[in-house]
Amino acid sequence: MIGKYERGEAVPSIEAAKKIASALDVTLDYLAGESSSAAFDRRTVERIQDIEQLEEGEKQHVFALLDAFLAKNKMQAILK
Repeated sequence: MIGKYERGEAVPSIEAAKKIASALDVTLDYLAGESSSAAFDRRTVERIQDIEQLEEGEKQHVFALLDAFLAKNKMQAILK
């Protein structure tokens, strides 16, 4: 059946597409060709979705920590 999907002879159902995306550890938009890269793995996407559920103040704390961590890593890369 996968061969038919690859050749464009059949289109998977949403449920089948979800299972394929899960097995390949990519998002549905990547699988459908809507995303140019699979740079975001499933865990990253799930964490972003979890952050979106936080209250605004909590989100700001998460972003402040993330910004500080990323700035530190960028600085370390520059100093190497």
